[in-house]
Order: sequence, then structure tokens, then C-alpha cells
Amino acid sequence: MTVLPRLKSVVLASMLLASTAVLAEARDVTISVWAGGTGPTNNYRIEAIKMAADLVEREAAIRGEDLKITVDGQAWNGWDDFKQAVTLAAESKKAPNIIVTGHEDIGPWSQSGLLRPIQDYVDFGAWPLNQLYPNLIAVSSYDGRIWGIPQDAEARAFYFSRSHLKAIGYSETDIDALPGKVERGEYTLYSMLDDAKKMQDAKVVEPGKGFMPRPNNGTDYWQFYQSFGGELADAESGKLVLDRTALTGMYQFFADAVAKGVVPATYLGMTWDTWHQAVAGDKAGITHGGTWHKAEWEAKWGMKDFFGQMQYSLVPAGNDKGRANTITHPLVYLLSTGGTDEDATLAAELITIASEPHINALHAVKSGHLAIGSAEAGIPLYANDRWTTIATESLLPHANAIPNNSDFGVYWKAMYKGLEASWTKTSSVADAVKAVEAEVRAALGDKIIIR
Repeated sequence: MTVLPRLKSVVLASMLLASTAVLAEARDVTISVWAGGTGPTNNYRIEAIKMAADLVEREAAIRGEDLKITVDGQAWNGWDDFKQAVTLAAESKKAPNIIVTGHEDIGPWSQSGLLRPIQDYVDFGAWPLNQLYPNLIAVSSYDGRIWGIPQDAEARAFYFSRSHLKAIGYSETDIDALPGKVERGEYTLYSMLDDAKKMQDAKVVEPGKGFMPRPNNGTDYWQFYQSFGGELADAESGKLVLDRTALTGMYQFFADAVAKGVVPATYLGMTWDTWHQAVAGDKAGITHGGTWHKAEWEAKWGMKDFFGQMQYSLVPAGNDKGRANTITHPLVYLLSTGGTDEDATLAAELITIASEPHINALHAVKSGHLAIGSAEAGIPLYANDRWTTIATESLLPHANAIPNNSDFGVYWKAMYKGLEASWTKTSSVADAVKAVEAEVRAALGDKIIIR
């Protein structure tokens, strides 16, 4: 992973005194933690805070203090209900102390007054925060301030059924060479469509299951925009970028996939359970998803031999203007403006302890996520796990992230609406692109660059 100059932060003396005051005065403190995207394999998003609370209590006991910290954790598996709950809680002045969410929420939530900058409560120059990957700290920042601490990292991959590739003539050597061909641009998204069609023609997968992409809206679809040369934000100005040519290429690719018969026009909206059953049960030809899906397939859907069943690669380029890529979507620990400043100081201390490499490695390995810092990569539990090591070395170096721009949600909503329209043939590709341009131009004006 690229290592940038180490970020430095000075903890104010008043914060240190406040922390001391919390431990000296508080005897029974409740810290609330709300986490989105959390299920059986992701339980350490909350459990790590509970572990940290136990450690702080033990430290207090050694100092002769009687401190009890209750961690009130609430988990949401989905994102829409979670974000609505956080918004409603904030409006009623009952926001949880700690919020675990996607980094893209930092922009709008910080501007709305929901968040405290975490840099005011922690020391990024001290252990364990001084070993966090700086590019993940950058993803946790907005408008010149650090708002969150990365809770995890991940990458998103293409997955190929090894048995189905063999059925259409691939040898073991060919399959092993596939990730390199993808990275070099020798195997493109259209090469994939050809293979998906061959799998269906060979009757090793059912019609419409040759290519089974993500069944609903999500960060993953921006990878296809990048596969056709799209840029999410301008490096110099920080403004969002809509590349008409790249968006056209992306929409046309999915329209072509439907026309080829490898994915249905009615595909979007499929349940996740149906998708997981097909992929884990080796009923899909080719798909894409997160590194964490391996843990879900094994824990919930009965996959027995991931490496024997799957080959994996970056998301292929769509044409010679694009590139093979992957997007990382780190979740972050955020401090809300709910509760007192003393509550926030204690919450920040718990987040800091939860970021310790041994603790975070429990989450990474159990859930199929990746390390948040250089020291974690050397923890035996992590270092000896084959999948996390492969993903860290082969996928994560190619990853970028969606921008923390507070207007990105407007662009994202318009992009997916256009994708649905062109995918379902309710609109031509050209008209869908024009509609996206018109919507973002009207909503964002000169806040977005249209090329």
C-alpha cells in the first residue's frame, strides 16, 4: 500500500485534562455505538468497542478507580434504515456517541453539524494511530480536518467460477494467468461477456446467470465507470467529474450484457439471498463483489473451498481508455455531537484502543476485510490468513475511493437512475447519459465538471 507522509496531530492539554476528569469522576458511563452494514461476520465493529471499554475499566481499577462503562451497541445489516435512524436521532438530539458508517457520509454529516472532528480528541502521532495507513486517514478526512478513524478497509474483486471456465476450455494454467491478463488490460469486460455467453451455451450455467453483478445500487458500480476511463473527482480542484464518454461506455456495456442474454433486463432488485445462494453454490458464471463476501459465503452459504471454486481479479478495463481497478470503501468510526464533551473524549479513547492491531485483526480476518495499518499486517492471525494476504498484496494497491464530497450523493443517485434506465431499456444509452447530465448540471452547477 502506498505510504504517504505521516499525519501529525497535537492533543490539546484541555482534552487530556478532560479525559482525566472523565476517569476520575464518572462511575457509570454509557457509550452508545450504532453500526451499519453489520451482521454475524462483522460483529467486531461493536465488539471491539466493548473490548476497549473492558480494558479502560481494568486500567481504572489498577489506579484505584471504580469505573463502569456500558457499551450500548445497535447494529443494522442494511444501510438505508441505518442512515435514516441516524438522521432521525440527530434531529431529535439523541444521536449515538459513536457512529460506524461509510466514509462518504463524512461530508454531508459534518456539514450538517452531526459530527465532531476526531482529530480534536486523539493523537495521530501516538500508538496505535501512528501506524494507520495514511491514505485511509485521507479517506477519513474532509475539508482539511480528520473526522474519523478507519474501522476497516476492503477491496472489490471480479470472481470467476473455476469449474465453469474449465468447461469452456480454460486450463489450470489459463485460469491462474487470468488475473495478470486483467491487470494488463489483455482481458476486458467484453472478454468476460464472451466467456459468460460460452458458459451459458455450454449449459454449465442457466440462461441469465453467466454474469451476475451486484443486484442493487452500491459503490461497486463506480468501478465500471472507471473501467471506461471515468474520473470521479478532479485532482486539482476537488470538483466532481462527469465524463460523458466513460458514462456512455459503462451504460452501453450493461445494455450489451442484456442484449447478449447473460444478465436479464429485470435483474436489478434481485434479493441478496438469491444472489449469495447462486454465487456460493457455483450456479453463477462470473460476478463481482467485496473481499468480505468470502467470509459470508463460508459462514452462511455453505461454501467449502473458496480457492478451489473461485478465481479472482481486479475489475477489468472496458476499453483502451479505461483501466483495471477496484474501489475500497472503508467504514469509519465517527464521533457525534450527541452527549457531553466528556462522553466524546471517552468515546474517542475507546475508538483509539479498538484500532489496536490485534483487536482490528479479529474483525479483518473474521469478516474478510483488510488491515487498517502497517502493524496489523504483521499480526500472525492476519499474516497467516491466505485471503487477507492476497487481497492486501494483489488488490488493495490498485484501490481508490469515492470522494467525500458532500454533493456526491446527488451525482450517485443520478448515475444509478441512468444505469437502471439503460439497463431495463426504458431509455436509450444516449438519452440516459443526457438525463444524468441535465440532472447534475441543474443540481450542482459549477460544482461538477462535465467533460
